[in-house]
Amino acid sequence: MLVRETMTPDPIVVHPDTSFGDAMELLRAKRIRRLPVVDDKGALVGIVVEKDLLKAAPSPATTLSVYEIPYLLSKLKIKDIMTKRVITVEEDWPLEEAARVMVEHKIGCLPVVRGNKVIGIITETDIFRAMTLALGGEPQSLRVMVQVPDQKGELAKLSNQVAQLGGDIRSLVTLVGKESKQGEITMKVLGVKRDELVSALEKIGVRVIDVREVGAKYEPRLISSH
Repeated sequence: MLVRETMTPDPIVVHPDTSFGDAMELLRAKRIRRLPVVDDKGALVGIVVEKDLLKAAPSPATTLSVYEIPYLLSKLKIKDIMTKRVITVEEDWPLEEAARVMVEHKIGCLPVVRGNKVIGIITETDIFRAMTLALGGEPQSLRVMVQVPDQKGELAKLSNQVAQLGGDIRSLVTLVGKESKQGEITMKVLGVKRDELVSALEKIGVRVIDVREVGAKYEPRLISSH
């Protein structure tokens, strides 16, 4: 999957001279949290996120009067708040590389550029959504998590065994351990009975960690102290 398949195209942008109030109103009206900042030619010059605007707003404990606050905020421009060094990606990047950049730089979004023009934006929510799709499966399929030696041929052996049972692997994600010589594979398999699959995999030396029906519904549990 590439960035262009997951990004939000043509994101809402603001100008460096956009006022604090107008930017805040945009965030609230459009229910977004990030605004790329572009100049008169449409070139990316910065980015402002919701927390930047909240930090710039006076604290509830301020000693400023109710008359001073609106006046000061009316003078505040996005160019006074925005981050001027913006990390970006391009539309043809692999999605996992965009995710890596977010993790390494501890940021929650990346403007997507073509040259120096903003054509999209990708957020951590987009990454999570793509991961959910990648790990998704059809009703009646099995979610199987196995551990195999980190060596050549293991994946082929695994897929061949599933095929021999008449099964169909609909999705597959691999994770290689950094220190151990074992790899972990999570796959969604359709058209195979649970016990038959587990037995067949164990016969070829695959350690089955977990097997469950995809159709099972998981609901979050709310814990509140109030």
